[in-house]
Amino acid sequence: MKIASLVLRALPADFPEIKQALARIPGVEIHGSTDESGRIVVTVEDGDGWSVTDSILAVNLAPKVQAVTLAYEYTDDGLELTEA
Repeated sequence: MKIASLVLRALPADFPEIKQALARIPGVEIHGSTDESGRIVVTVEDGDGWSVTDSILAVNLAPKVQAVTLAYEYTDDGLELTEA
């Protein structure tokens, strides 16, 4: 499992177009936005047929997105359960 949280910057007038584009990207979920600061908060999760990396790149290349900040990233790859 891999998951990332992103903060996007954009003009509030462009939010509807951006949100439509984000809805088409696999693994992306919109959690909120604020017109006052021009930010949209999303998470990206991996799944069958796509990776977090590919989806983050697609978010970054979405029309009208001015900047993307990676706020949080988690992966459980390489973690093994061990008994005490």
